[in-house]
Amino acid sequence: MREIVLDTETTGFEPEAGDRIVEIGAVELLNHMPTGRTFHEYINPERSMPQEAFEVHGLGDDFLRDKPVFRAIGQKFLDFVGDAKLVIHNAAFDMKFLNAELGWLGLPKLPWDQAIDTLAIARKRFPGAPASLDALCRRFGIDNSSRTLHGALLDSEILAEVYLELIGGRQPGLVLTTGGGASRGDAGAEAAWRPRPRPVPLPSRLTAEEARAHAEFIAKMGDGALWHRMT
Repeated sequence: MREIVLDTETTGFEPEAGDRIVEIGAVELLNHMPTGRTFHEYINPERSMPQEAFEVHGLGDDFLRDKPVFRAIGQKFLDFVGDAKLVIHNAAFDMKFLNAELGWLGLPKLPWDQAIDTLAIARKRFPGAPASLDALCRRFGIDNSSRTLHGALLDSEILAEVYLELIGGRQPGLVLTTGGGASRGDAGAEAAWRPRPRPVPLPSRLTAEEARAHAEFIAKMGDGALWHRMT
């Protein structure tokens, strides 16, 4: 059974209002095991990035300006997905955007029944409990320390671990995490699977003036400042 765990980042909430996809990340599972195949693209949305969206994922106009537009990668994305089930957290959001982008190009849309919504699964399993990706990582003891900002590929890798916990728990041969004493029988593949930083690090959002002001402030606190023991 082939499944694609998928996530997107966008400029906002509504494609019909002009919002666009700016990043797609996806990982392939075969019989609930990672194959190592991934799909990852940053996408030029052909519009400016709202500040509210930038604060979520950190993908700004300068970074995206030289990236391909969706029409350049749409068919490649469909070829990667094929007829596999799509594992998505809050599937309605991502499917809405993907089908809008595909529809604008006259490409085949993704059937809604092709999606598996992990948010719906989590809410059914744990009624009334927080069901965000971060909350589920805490529940299952999954390391998401690399997730300082939302990123489609990293989030899809983390979601794959959450998904396997949601459908089967810590069973040998199913778990992608290293915790809990579970074993996949392939230490090299397991180590390679751990969530990792973005392939292209984002530039610092701290200006030189802000960094200077912070250093001066810390210097006034003296050598006994707590900051020195935390850095």
